[in-house]
Amino acid sequence: MRFFTLLLMCPLIVACSGKKNDTKQPIPEESLYLFVGTYTSPGESRGIYVYRFDEATGTADSVTMTEVSNPSFLTLNADLTRIYAVSENGIDDSYVHAFSFDSTEGRLTLLNSQKTGGSSPCYIELDPMGQRVVTANYGGGSISVFPTHMDGSLQPLTQLLSFKGEGLDPERQKQPHLHSVRFSPDGRYLFASDLGTDHLYRYEITPDSIPFDKNSVKVIQTPPGTGPRHFDFHPNGQYLYLLGELSGQVVVYHDHNGAMEVKQGIVADSIGARGSAHIKISPDGQYLYASNRLEGDGIAIFAVSSTDGTLTKAGYQPTGKHPRHFALTPDGRYLLVACRDEHKIQVFRRNPENGLLTDTRQDILVHRPVCLRFGAR
Repeated sequence: MRFFTLLLMCPLIVACSGKKNDTKQPIPEESLYLFVGTYTSPGESRGIYVYRFDEATGTADSVTMTEVSNPSFLTLNADLTRIYAVSENGIDDSYVHAFSFDSTEGRLTLLNSQKTGGSSPCYIELDPMGQRVVTANYGGGSISVFPTHMDGSLQPLTQLLSFKGEGLDPERQKQPHLHSVRFSPDGRYLFASDLGTDHLYRYEITPDSIPFDKNSVKVIQTPPGTGPRHFDFHPNGQYLYLLGELSGQVVVYHDHNGAMEVKQGIVADSIGARGSAHIKISPDGQYLYASNRLEGDGIAIFAVSSTDGTLTKAGYQPTGKHPRHFALTPDGRYLLVACRDEHKIQVFRRNPENGLLTDTRQDILVHRPVCLRFGAR
């Protein structure tokens, strides 16, 4: 994780893709927005980029850009009026930012910022009720908790959940490295993955209390050397899919009312590059995708059993260099990949019958993209 300096933040309109938006035009009532988080240093990127994505053609038009330092991960609220982002920097200049979003003009406006209290925040999540924002702090080995005001702005840090321990790898797992945080679909739990200790943590959520009960934590041990990174939930809420950055394996869990049963472990990175990154299941729950970096860059594709949620290899889609993150459109027709080291977002059309991907050759050019989020107006 690199530590960077916080930049001044100010919204401005720029042309940042192959299609230029020189004149103000009315944005269609039914419009799908694409929000792109980037690494701003070193390089030419300046912050968060907003595009209008056409689900009929798979093309994108640039709309606006907002300057912010290293917004490496973003999250949106349900009605697309609030956007939250981290600044992945050092202990003294790592922040979480709250923005309001004007869907008519596609413009972000900063509400406020708060320090995370932990270095290198690399994931951010908003709870289903919109009452608190949480970040996973990779360098700090911690989770930061921020209540929100009625207008969506952030209250100061109220809780910093810190962890201890180490893992099997003497270089990558000397200490805790929190890499992602997700609320369960039913809103009962907060899950967090720790690359450094091979743990998946689960906290119970108390509706009338913003701080998490430390005594409610359940530690789920993953296979030694897994290096838990990102995970996703099946649409039916019964299965959790965890991707190991170091092992290159997907571990499938069956959630029995909070009791996590391991169902399967299956290889996503057959080369052993130790750079698996993001994981996502299709909206229809039939296919799962996992990205691999460093060598053999691409997306592993798996079919999901409708009977027990287990996975079967269905294919592998090569991508540009360093596919750190990717996102599926809400209708599942497209899968977009943020290729950090080729400074582009690849647009793939998805076949719903077999889950395979086809490159549309309609790349979105942006410097060092690392997070993609879709939001419907």
